Amino acid sequence: MTTCTSILQISDPHILPDPNDRLLGIDTAHYFHAVLEHAFAHYQPFDLILATGDLAQDPHPANYQHILSSLEALNTPCICLPGNHDDFIIMQQILNTPLVNCRKQTFFNNWQLICLDSRKPGVPEGRLSTQELLFLEDCLSSQPDHSALIAVHHHFLKTNGFMDTMMIENSQDFLAIINKYPQIKAITTGHIHQVMDTTTGAVRVMGAPATCFQFTPESATFSVDTTAPGYRLIRLYADGRLESDVIRLPGQLNGLKIDGQGY
Repeated sequence: MTTCTSILQISDPHILPDPNDRLLGIDTAHYFHAVLEHAFAHYQPFDLILATGDLAQDPHPANYQHILSSLEALNTPCICLPGNHDDFIIMQQILNTPLVNCRKQTFFNNWQLICLDSRKPGVPEGRLSTQELLFLEDCLSSQPDHSALIAVHHHFLKTNGFMDTMMIENSQDFLAIINKYPQIKAITTGHIHQVMDTTTGAVRVMGAPATCFQFTPESATFSVDTTAPGYRLIRLYADGRLESDVIRLPGQLNGLKIDGQGY
């Protein structure tokens, strides 16, 4: 039997401190729970939940306590990455249990998962610091026989939309490292609130839908639509193969209100 590691990727839930608050009219906590319930009803068991950033909107301990309680109830290991909306200090203090945490390197059979912090303090765009790039190179050079999946919040390939003003600004530095290590099989991101599935060289590049609202693909200005929230399934095989699919909730997003303020 082929050994397979099953990962549930969720991204950009934008949980608010007060459960009665709404973001662009959306009950983000409701859809966060709906996505998890759908995934576990139809596709469990999972070996890992991978949450790729923007867990909180207007971050406060209450956001992360809510997230922690929700994730620990699933009794599945979870790794959480920070996004540009997150407070990583609070996040690391609360999401710091044996089951739910922010660890940066994890091994599964013949694979390693490498998690990078792409935040640039105080701004929505991303950057991979020298420290993060050195960490990435160390993980790859020290484990040449392990296939690698890299997870990072910000995207580094263009989406041809307004979110490209908020991508990793030193993407070429990142790509230079990627091109050096053939054991890298895939990179998965959050941030873009839409699906990406493309390649750079032999590396598959994936973006996950948000668990709340979705940005309109290829829109030059801020735009959201009523496409349903979703999640990504990733399956890692011991022989280096990777399979992935995007699943969405049935129906359309409810409650969306655009106030012209962005988000």
